[in-house]
Amino acid sequence: MEHIAALLLVIGCSNNMTECRELPVPVSVFETVAECTAERPFALSDLQGQAPHIVAECLAVDPALEDDYDQVVWNVSPDGTLAASLEVSNLVVASNDTRTEKDYISQQ
Repeated sequence: MEHIAALLLVIGCSNNMTECRELPVPVSVFETVAECTAERPFALSDLQGQAPHIVAECLAVDPALEDDYDQVVWNVSPDGTLAASLEVSNLVVASNDTRTEKDYISQQ
């Protein structure tokens, strides 16, 4: 099984940078960060015209957490700087905190 080491995130924004959205790219996952970095300029070139301002970043993927990442969090500042990260939400789907056994120490 191949591991993902980097994710290419491309964001297109309006002229005033107030409305931004993720733009699809043909290849978004890479085995190395170097491969992602090498592909970045080609992806930007291919997407030219999709939005007035386009920014992109290669996000490193921790192989130990590869299957746990469940969200990409990003923000583009008014000056066009993209801040992005991969996150694990730590969402608990089901939990049972009640103890079914008796606590004999507290009973006297």
